[in-house]
Amino acid sequence: MIDDSRSSRRPSMSDVARLAGVSQTTVSFILNDTPGSNIPQDTRERVLAAVRELDYRPNVSARNLRTQSTNLIGYGFDDPAGVTSQPILDRFLYSAILSLEAAGYHLLTFVAEQRTDTAAYLELYRRGQVAGFVLSNTNDDDPRIARLIEENIPFASFGRSDDAWSFPWVDVDGISGMAQVVEHLTAAGHRRIGLITWPEGSKAGSHREQGYAAALAAAGITPDPAWLHRGENLVQTGAEGMAALLALPAERRPTAVACVSDLIAVGVINTAAAAGLVVGRDVAVTGYDDSAMAQFLHPPLTSVRQPISEVGRTMVRLLLDRLSPEPAAPEGILLRPSLIVRPSSGFVLQPEPAEYAQ
Repeated sequence: MIDDSRSSRRPSMSDVARLAGVSQTTVSFILNDTPGSNIPQDTRERVLAAVRELDYRPNVSARNLRTQSTNLIGYGFDDPAGVTSQPILDRFLYSAILSLEAAGYHLLTFVAEQRTDTAAYLELYRRGQVAGFVLSNTNDDDPRIARLIEENIPFASFGRSDDAWSFPWVDVDGISGMAQVVEHLTAAGHRRIGLITWPEGSKAGSHREQGYAAALAAAGITPDPAWLHRGENLVQTGAEGMAALLALPAERRPTAVACVSDLIAVGVINTAAAAGLVVGRDVAVTGYDDSAMAQFLHPPLTSVRQPISEVGRTMVRLLLDRLSPEPAAPEGILLRPSLIVRPSSGFVLQPEPAEYAQ
């Protein structure tokens, strides 16, 4: 039980040590990621749990004065298509911030107008304003990653890029996630499954497309090129994609539509309803990310849930390792998502007439 007397003052390192049952030196070693401290993992987890429970905040300013270093980590925002609603990134950043602050760091956000413009990253680092960076929304041949590797600047990424590059990353297996979606739909009898995805070049989108194609092939289904529609992560993309699919002849029209995000799925559901279709009865629709809105849509949306809190924690661990005096080799970690089934896809399709079956 936490001593109520602490509620009137700011928690101290001694409070953390007392709650975790360790010395203040051990707490200091863990929070400062002191090289060579060799602290057992269960002790480290106990201390970090105490930090979270007490809401302990290290005195970063004082430490910076002693070490002549910064404890800020940079994160650049860009908004290439006016896409301001990205719930999955909000959850990722929240998890990353909690993990960074538990280790005595803070997140500094800044605007990077375009991903091809790496000047803002270099300027912040060269001025000593940040110790390193966290990245997200990565693409193939991502210029940010290429430049940070070239300049030997510490960073870790939520997402992968060029397979030939060696850098610390954590990602969620999009191939597995979309394969789970298609397997769920084919098990319900669907043979014509559309996909509404992002523009070419998106690393996450590419992986989800691979999962879609692989699962269709495993089910013996040859996809119709007209089943695929691309666009930015917007409700409008889902609306336009669904309109295009509904315009196909009945024998080619998908009976199920998989989307690479919940936001796109909203547009699909709206357009289907406007056409007089009942989602979950006349057409199956699935999303991706299992955002907070998924369960409140009509009908509730089947979606792929990503372990985003674990992504944030793992990415910070990889970054802290790169910031240590003797960093280990860059590591990549792939986490597995899970399919959350709800009524939007929860019907079993009756067998099709023989002339329509593939």
